Amino acid sequence: MLKSPILSRRSKLQIYKTLIRPVVTFGAETWTLTAVEENALRRFERKVLRKIYGPVVDKGVWRIRYNNELCKLMGGEDIVRFIKAQRIQWLDHVVRMDETAMPKRG
Repeated sequence: MLKSPILSRRSKLQIYKTLIRPVVTFGAETWTLTAVEENALRRFERKVLRKIYGPVVDKGVWRIRYNNELCKLMGGEDIVRFIKAQRIQWLDHVVRMDETAMPKRG
């Protein structure tokens, strides 16, 4: 579906942000990410984005998009930042909880 010429890039990106990324990061608030895992998640995201945006012509030759080009297209928003934002939201949620709630008793 991500390679389909029928769907626009904007639609494909919306599918990625609303369906794929949340499934991949389910429960990420409690993950302890190592550098290896962060790199693996970034690799996965770049692979999906390359399928969405496709190759580019550079001086008459087709090539895949570079990592920095993908970063610019995403506005600096990557999957690891998304996970860190989820962690902050979860922490804020726990802080506001009643003292007798299960996450605070642990």
